[in-house]
Amino acid sequence: MNILNKLGFGSGSGSGSGSGSPRATQSTADASIPQGLDEEAPAPGQQFAQFGAGCFWGVELAFQRVSGVTKTEVGYSQGFLHNPSYEDVCSGTTNHSEVVRVQFDPKECSFDSLLDAFWARHDPTTLNRQGNDVGTQYRSGIYFYTPEQEKAARESLERHQKLLNRKIVTEILPARKFYQAEEYHQQYLEKGGRFGFKQSAAKGCNDPIRCYG
Repeated sequence: MNILNKLGFGSGSGSGSGSGSPRATQSTADASIPQGLDEEAPAPGQQFAQFGAGCFWGVELAFQRVSGVTKTEVGYSQGFLHNPSYEDVCSGTTNHSEVVRVQFDPKECSFDSLLDAFWARHDPTTLNRQGNDVGTQYRSGIYFYTPEQEKAARESLERHQKLLNRKIVTEILPARKFYQAEEYHQQYLEKGGRFGFKQSAAKGCNDPIRCYG
């Protein structure tokens, strides 16, 4: 669902396909910057992982609750526009995915634990869609930082495919440059969402996640 619809502005079915941003068409000539690898460094002793699994609000909260996760950020990656806004991403013209960049302590949290949270959070068989949210920005993806993460992701996908009777469409790609989303998106559900109903980010919390607060 496009942010204008999420927050009660504008109209439409939440298809994520708007008229587009003029900036998106003016600034796409140089795609090398956003297509570069994510070279930001995590805190000492920590590692990064990136996941796309639909609207990043609920995905972030799911990862916030995982023991050993020390930081989460929502943002945009895998597109070709430098420094995109949420409006740009929702226009459907930039190829960005809504992602959560997870920082975790490998001594307390394995990458496999993050993969478990990823699969549990969404339906990986629906192409460019999670529920009523439709658009390429909502696609399922695991974006790896190391060969070990790539190997674990592919093996995990194979295991989960055996449990399903529909084809998994999750993409597994290198983690590209991460653009942090606007501040109001960060920890959105923990802070109360649209209606001020705060949802717990406590480690191990199993309360149902209300995606739009």
